[in-house]
Amino acid sequence: MKKFMLFIGGLIAVLVLLANLGPMVLLVLSVGLLYVCFKKFIKTDSVAAKIGWVILGLIVLSITFSNIYAVLGVAAAYALYLIYKNWNTPEGSVVHEIKEDDDPFTNFEKQWAELNK
Repeated sequence: MKKFMLFIGGLIAVLVLLANLGPMVLLVLSVGLLYVCFKKFIKTDSVAAKIGWVILGLIVLSITFSNIYAVLGVAAAYALYLIYKNWNTPEGSVVHEIKEDDDPFTNFEKQWAELNK
């Protein structure tokens, strides 16, 4: 049953990822262009050029905000990663490791049980 649910979740995540692939590409391109506009704005000394870079940056920023729902595609990619990671784990196993500390104050109950034996 666990593998079936992981398969269904993976299928849904793949469909969401494919549906948002175009906006994800546009989001990456617009963030890159926004970075270039910012760097050019910082390097220029002319007031007219700074105004031009600000206007271009605002246009690119509006493109970036229009593709912000592409974050759903990133979340779907992360969900696919988690599904791939949990695919071969047994059903009853715990993924997290339990780290034991040698501090006597945190392991007091364990040490008290050992002393009483």
